Amino acid sequence: MSSPGQRQSVLRFERVTVSFDEQKALDDVSFELRQRESLVVFGAAGSGKTTLLKTALGLLKPDSGRVFVFGRDITDLKEQDLFRIRSNIGMLFQEGGLFDSLTIEENVSYPLENLNGFHLTEEERRARSEEALRFVELEHTLDKFPSELSGGMRRRVGIARAIVTEPKLVLYDSPTAGLDPITAFTIVALIVKQRDLRGAATVMVTHRYQDAHFLATSRYRPETDQIETVSPTDNDVETTFLVLRDGRLVFQGTLAELEASRDPYVEKFVKREE
Repeated sequence: MSSPGQRQSVLRFERVTVSFDEQKALDDVSFELRQRESLVVFGAAGSGKTTLLKTALGLLKPDSGRVFVFGRDITDLKEQDLFRIRSNIGMLFQEGGLFDSLTIEENVSYPLENLNGFHLTEEERRARSEEALRFVELEHTLDKFPSELSGGMRRRVGIARAIVTEPKLVLYDSPTAGLDPITAFTIVALIVKQRDLRGAATVMVTHRYQDAHFLATSRYRPETDQIETVSPTDNDVETTFLVLRDGRLVFQGTLAELEASRDPYVEKFVKREE
């Protein structure tokens, strides 16, 4: 197991501020995520969580500060250069973000067709899509449309699309929002499995303490195809927690530090609901 100092930086914000109509959505935010690490982002509605993800993708430009992805400063990059960066980033949008008019196969293969760096035949794209769908146990849905699937299944298809390019960084925007507890558990278990099999850095925006706790205290064992519970200090993957309030970073630390916080706002995200 390599130490944090030996692992390369995957995502770094340096005093990033993003504003909309003079209202700060992110206010002087700084953090760093390295290879094989996880980051959980908590915050109330409108606190800046989705803005943080969009800024990491280069979809939003900071008013001030710098954003680095895989060690490269993307703050002022042109769109064509950002396409190359995004080919190594997977994104699960809220509610799955699938295209209703495309089949499941077409949805999953979309990044392979539209991001730089992938020169695959139609047969190769189908094979990659089927492999990604097999990972989420939905390989039988290739020719179906999103409207034919349940909400949980659509979310799993969203994960398949996020990982089909085998990215080094995967961003999950509220992956279990609106799902029942059992389905939510399945989704987070898939996130853990993807993280540990591929060694990708992971960012998960969520409002559910259970999901965050599970991510920090779980480890996938490929030899048994099982997920086991471990202490955060014994986990192979280090998980850091951020809490945003009105665009400002009001907490950054470990699970133990999060649970020990007596800040009334931070405490809201540690309650075990449902």
